[in-house]
Amino acid sequence: MPKVMRVVETCLHVKSVERSARFYQSLFGFTRMDGNERFCAFDAGGGVFLLFQEGGTNEPVRMAGGVIPPHGGSGDLHIAFAIRAEDFAGWEERLAQEGVAIESRLRWDRGGNSLYFRDPDHHLIELATPGVWPSY
Repeated sequence: MPKVMRVVETCLHVKSVERSARFYQSLFGFTRMDGNERFCAFDAGGGVFLLFQEGGTNEPVRMAGGVIPPHGGSGDLHIAFAIRAEDFAGWEERLAQEGVAIESRLRWDRGGNSLYFRDPDHHLIELATPGVWPSY
């Protein structure tokens, strides 16, 4: 059976691409790779993190090499970003500096730790150290 190597990209659908892009750039320092009023693509440390305008992906997008089928997402979605265990306290400080409230802290049975907070669209964002999953 062919193997999946890693997640290449993930996305959130947001009310304002520019507002959310500023939030993620300010908090994480992500490098913006591409974008327009419909989407923003960030380099998220080995994977691509996309922000799509809510409703902006309901139609197919024709590209020179083919078509991106319609897709969407709604509600309070969840994503997790990997962080180093030694940076956990630094991220708590960083979130406080940015005025981002920590909603929850969790110590996992495998030894990992997670910080949970909300973005401007109320998506649940997690910062997770190794030891959260058997594969991470």
